[in-house]
This record gives sequence, structure tokens and C-alpha cells, in this order.
Amino acid sequence: MQRVCFLLRVRPDRIEEYKERHRAVWPEMRAALRESGWRNYSLFLRDDGLLVGYLETEDFEAAKAAMAATEVNARWQAEMAPFFADLDGRPDENMTPLTEVFHLD
Repeated sequence: MQRVCFLLRVRPDRIEEYKERHRAVWPEMRAALRESGWRNYSLFLRDDGLLVGYLETEDFEAAKAAMAATEVNARWQAEMAPFFADLDGRPDENMTPLTEVFHLD
């Protein structure tokens, strides 16, 4: 199982709305994530907008590609893009994994 952690930055003026949107993630988006191999997926948000994402998957590139092929993901990414600062493209295209340097099992 591959553990993946990534960073993005939510615009400070959109933090509350971003949190609200994630309290009601569409059921079809949740299903697509599961079907695409995303497991134990969490987002953590700091008050200044730093967003930390964590997930586990067999193959991150395959999981991203499977999601990118879904219609629901295209709609979700289009709605979420305005929430992010310093974004070049869709949010899911900007998830660059951090290098894991330690793990305690």
C-alpha cells in the first residue's frame, strides 16, 4: 500500500466555504474515489489555508488517472478550483506527493 501526502493552499477568503463544501461531498464523488482505489483519504486544513491531504492506495498514478476519467471528478474539480491559491490547472493536477522520510507502523 502506498501512502501519499500532498499540500495545496486554500485562499484565506474561501476557507469557510471550502470547509462547508467538504461537509457535504457528493455521494457520487465519494463512490468514485472508493472505486478508483483511494483509501483512508483525509484532508486537513490550517487556519491560514494550508491544506494537507493524505491517502493510501495501491498505485497513486493509477488512482489519479481513474478519477480523472470520471465525469463527477471533472465537475468537482471545476467547482473546487476557485478555492485554491497559486493553482496551475485543476486541483487534482497539482497534488504533488511529498517524500516520505519516516513511518512508524
